[in-house]
Amino acid sequence: MELVPGRVPDFLADDGVGLLRAEDRVFEAMVDGWRAQLLARGLTTAFIQSSCRLVERFQEHSNEYPWTWSAHHVDEFFADRRSGERPLALSTLRAHSGAVRAFCAYLTDSRYGWARLCERVFGDVPSQVVFEWNTPRHTTDDAVPPRRRSFTRGELQTFFDTADDLVDAEFAKGSKRWLPALRDSIAFKVAYAYGLRRRELAMLESVDFGPNPHVPDFGRFGSVQVRWAKGTKGSGPRRRTVLTVPEFDWVVALLEFWLSPDGRARFPTADRSTLMWPSERAGGAALRNFDRSFQRLRELAGLPVELSLHALRHSYVTHLIEAGYDPLFVQQQVGHSYSSTTALYTSVSADFKHKTIQRMIARRIGADDGTDGSSHE
Repeated sequence: MELVPGRVPDFLADDGVGLLRAEDRVFEAMVDGWRAQLLARGLTTAFIQSSCRLVERFQEHSNEYPWTWSAHHVDEFFADRRSGERPLALSTLRAHSGAVRAFCAYLTDSRYGWARLCERVFGDVPSQVVFEWNTPRHTTDDAVPPRRRSFTRGELQTFFDTADDLVDAEFAKGSKRWLPALRDSIAFKVAYAYGLRRRELAMLESVDFGPNPHVPDFGRFGSVQVRWAKGTKGSGPRRRTVLTVPEFDWVVALLEFWLSPDGRARFPTADRSTLMWPSERAGGAALRNFDRSFQRLRELAGLPVELSLHALRHSYVTHLIEAGYDPLFVQQQVGHSYSSTTALYTSVSADFKHKTIQRMIARRIGADDGTDGSSHE
């Protein structure tokens, strides 16, 4: 058998194996082997440690070993964790079930040899015990809090108008606060125009922008390299390139202004780094500064409290889908691994839904009478 990280160790693979407390020794070796496999996959130490601890807690709770686990052990384990004094959130419960599922998948993979060992030593074999029907579903109803949504176009216009008005008001008063207000106003518009997460926005640098050879009209702002994108569980930050799209081409002029002597360069610390959003002291604007500024603008605009800074990213996805962009393109723009995740961000308007239904009806009528349906739209 080809040597792979996590295979049955030699001291267990010998035919003449005879172990004191064999069940405990084999389970410990299984966890150690899974740890080696996760390390080989490049996952972080913190993630690996938490996953292994979760599997060990599951074993202690069931008082059984992997070769005798069954689905009802999963039911009891997660039911207890969901019904305690401090019940786990569904997202946490989903992550925990994913750890048990991954461990079982590792044990049942023939390349590692655990099934053969368990059958020979214990007369039973491990099996997968985590299924779709006994774990939290990854659906819109439970994956996204019901109060989280995107801006409507009217709300978005009101929010940005309020941000601009605040800049004008602070400047008219002669207040020094007009410059940070200008920075935050532009930052929020950039976050929306590229569908950025909070941390991705805060970590942007001027050198991250570059041309798109296919759209020369956008000049040096045809794309942005997001270097601090959210990684998968256990991995570090990922990179992705987000293209400037015609739907948000207004951001090009905004970026040209901000990176001119009349914009970012007004900050006394601007020449000390390439950070897009300098502060009046050393370093750049922190996440908490953007959070406070966003909350203040939302209150001034009279908008609902469920609209968060992250809602600008939701709005980006929603408005691109409404504009007719391919869902796969939108998924790649925002850096989602799965289309189902992008779907969670989409909250299209009732008007868009009605128009979509009308187009479907028109196409069907057109198919029935031999036309393309264009006359009915």
